[in-house]
This record gives sequence, C-alpha cells and structure tokens, in this order.
Amino acid sequence: MVKITKPPAPVNGAGRDYAARLDHAKHQSTFQVLFKVARLLDETAVARFAAKHQRPELRRSHTSLLPHIALEGTRITELSQRLGITKQAVSQLVDDLEQLGVLARVPDPDDLRARRVVFTERGRQGLLEGLQVLQELEAEAARDIGKQRMAGLREALLALLAKLEA
Repeated sequence: MVKITKPPAPVNGAGRDYAARLDHAKHQSTFQVLFKVARLLDETAVARFAAKHQRPELRRSHTSLLPHIALEGTRITELSQRLGITKQAVSQLVDDLEQLGVLARVPDPDDLRARRVVFTERGRQGLLEGLQVLQELEAEAARDIGKQRMAGLREALLALLAKLEA
C-alpha cells in the first residue's frame, strides 16, 4: 500500500515572522557571513583547481581535511578531533586521498605502533598549486572590493586567528 503524504503547509504569518527573524539574525552575524563566504570560496577554489589542473577528483570533503595535516604528519585520532568527525570518516577521506596519491600513512617515529598521515610529493605539489589558486582568487577579490579592504580583512582575520589559537 502506498502512503500518500500531504505537502508541507505554506509558510503562514508565524512561520514568515520566524523566517524573517532568522534571516535578519544571520545577516547581522559576522561569523555567519564568514562561514558562508568560506563555503563559497571553498566551492570556487575546488572547481577552479579541478579545471586548471585537470584533477576533478578532489572534493570539498577532502579540502576540509587538508589544512589539518601537519607537514611532519598527523595521526588519524588527532584529525578526527580537529574535524569533529569519527575516526572512520577521517580514515575514509585518507583512503580516498591515498588512492589519488595525495596522502600516505607512515610509521609514527614517536610510537612505532601508530601511524601518521603525511603528504606525498604529489600532495605537496598540490598544496602549492592550491595556494596559487587561492592567490588568484584573492587578487580578483582585491580588484572587486579594493586592495585596502582586502588588506584590512587579512589583518582582522590574522588578529582573530591569533586570539583563537591562544
């Protein structure tokens, strides 16, 4: 037997009021805007990297992992904590990137029972290529909003980063 469900009710007065308040609150939140800008920049950078380097296999889920890997390597458990996802989910991302030749698992010199995730030569080259794409996007943004505003944004973000890392 097929169960037929009703479509959701249209947003009425109370729902519209909530939606308007929510939209206003999102618009007023600098960090909400920052999250949205970060997502859109990530999408744009991944697409541009894929087009420029003919490597469409890199996904946004992969790019969320990459900044958390130290050049000397990082354990899966630490990556899991940094990303706030399970070790199994991190392992799947690492598996994907290993198959692409970007990452490798190597023995941890501090504990030979453990393994660290490190960048391969291809992965290190990809980081440089990815940073080049980001520099291009920054230059475009500076043309669009002005060099002074971009410099101010960088200064503010560096100050915020220092505060959050302290």
